[in-house]
Amino acid sequence: MNQALVRLKRREEFLRVAGARRKWVAPGLILQARPADQPARGLVGKGGGTGPAAIGEGVRVGFTVSRKVGNAVARNRARRRLRAAAAEVMPRHAKAAHDFVVIGRSATLTRPYADLVGDLKTALRRLGAFRASPERENAREGPERESAREVTVDRG
Repeated sequence: MNQALVRLKRREEFLRVAGARRKWVAPGLILQARPADQPARGLVGKGGGTGPAAIGEGVRVGFTVSRKVGNAVARNRARRRLRAAAAEVMPRHAKAAHDFVVIGRSATLTRPYADLVGDLKTALRRLGAFRASPERENAREGPERESAREVTVDRG
């Protein structure tokens, strides 16, 4: 499942995701989400929504970092860090048929990478776009979970 992310590139695609008005703000990033079946509220660009997520399959991701974060070198570094975090999390945990925009913040540059990944997972959960990975579900059904359910407390 190590596939390349399909990218949002055109301004109207970014506006369509922003028009859904679903976002989560974390210390290292801001995540905006739009399910493919949800109409945008007023911000519809030309083209009418094409691409995998717009037709009900796949995940598309766009990245943006404003000049508030720093000069071009800092913005590109922040964007690279966000792309790496998204490449690790999105194929495994993002629900299909969604468009996402990941917005970099000034803390994106200094936040530890593991925390950026954690911020992205938390944002997916809070937006209702998180799906558990198959490896994780199998691990939950293992024998260690069985023994945890069998523990009883004797109060006698």
